[in-house]
Amino acid sequence: MHCAKARVEWIIILKGTSRLLSRFADGIAGFGFGRWCHTDCPMTAWIVLPVSLSAFSITGIWIVYAMAVMNHHVCPVENWSYNVTCTEETAKPGFPKTCCTLQDIPLISKCGSFPPESCLFSLIGNVGAFMVVMVCLLRYAQVIEHSHRCWTNTSALVSGCTNALGLVMVGNFQVDHAKSLHYVGAGVAFPAGLLFVCLQCVLTYRVAVTALDYWMAHVRVALAAGALVSLVLSGIFFIHESFVLQHAAAICEWVFTVDILIFYGTFTYEFGAVNNDTMIVALQRSHHRGSGVIIGAGGRGGQWGAAPRA
Repeated sequence: MHCAKARVEWIIILKGTSRLLSRFADGIAGFGFGRWCHTDCPMTAWIVLPVSLSAFSITGIWIVYAMAVMNHHVCPVENWSYNVTCTEETAKPGFPKTCCTLQDIPLISKCGSFPPESCLFSLIGNVGAFMVVMVCLLRYAQVIEHSHRCWTNTSALVSGCTNALGLVMVGNFQVDHAKSLHYVGAGVAFPAGLLFVCLQCVLTYRVAVTALDYWMAHVRVALAAGALVSLVLSGIFFIHESFVLQHAAAICEWVFTVDILIFYGTFTYEFGAVNNDTMIVALQRSHHRGSGVIIGAGGRGGQWGAAPRA
């Protein structure tokens, strides 16, 4: 009895979440095409979410980088000349530093270490993490809706949310002020993000039906391979004291981050077919596969077929 009551309460919560996300999607649609969509039609406004995540985050971190360079907090990425020490210089405002040390290497974390760019860096980390969680939840529900309940999908959801948690830590604990917590966040976010994209490659092949589906799977494999190579190289280069290798590590870190964000943006392909009840119906199916009667998306009791869709 208690289990049944708990299930009903869980479904009510999921319904509320689904409706809230639906309103959000209609809001970000911008030009009203989301408002034309009701319960049974594709909510094309959801295609805006992955694109917004990629565009907002990539643009944001490059703005942070530009601010850090102009404020002489890091050296430009094209600079490969470093010194052991630098005398106090009077660089022109608005121009990059001319004397760089190991502390000026343009790692993403270093770019967001000092105000005012650290404020924007924290904002990007928090908003980006929220959008990552939303993308992961919708993708999880969408795969279940295709009758693919498997540990791979659940693991992808967990790794994606773990990635978001790491992003929050990275954004709010700057490396020069809370180094241990910052490195913990980075150590969580980077591997979790890589695991997420690898698992999504597997899921993309599993649910693929058309030639375009398989083409998207191939694109994601290429992006995942690029992320893997850049992350491994970044880690290898970072542990060396060489100025050149440290700078190469920074470049690899930028490549990895942009690569992962582009990968998130590719979910626009699937989210065009997501409708208002995708999340609630999919999660109901996930939690009530063994039950004969569930509460439908519109709040009515009904019979859910036990046989999965083709």
